[in-house]
Amino acid sequence: NRCHLTGLKVSCDVQVCGACTALVDGLPVSACTYLAYEARGRRVTTIEGIGDSERLHPIQKAFLDEFAFQCGFCTPGMILSAKALLEENPEPTDAEVVSYMDGNLCRCTGYRPILKAIRRAAGLMRQQPRSASAVARSLKERERP
Repeated sequence: NRCHLTGLKVSCDVQVCGACTALVDGLPVSACTYLAYEARGRRVTTIEGIGDSERLHPIQKAFLDEFAFQCGFCTPGMILSAKALLEENPEPTDAEVVSYMDGNLCRCTGYRPILKAIRRAAGLMRQQPRSASAVARSLKERERP
């Protein structure tokens, strides 16, 4: 709060709601149980690090387009989890999305608009050039026997 970075929310404090989701080296973690020293030397991304009011990330745009939020409390965690999913799997099935997003709870919107937003975001992200890290990850996967 002192840094005016308010995307991470405090809710359950026991790693079950997803409101405090951050990405550490591209993977979603629950910040409420992740110790600060564990982040030393690692790349930590919060919602403030993926887009801004001038240029939204495709997932943020998709959430707006699909009205995939009401109060917005869970939205940062949902968006970050969706980002990790879509970078790992650019074309997930609905079942894969539901499974991956299982740790993120929404108490007011319901999940249909969120699922639609993630589907839309997947399409938007496939239209963009892939990041260097995604290309490197893809090459590593091809090298596996």
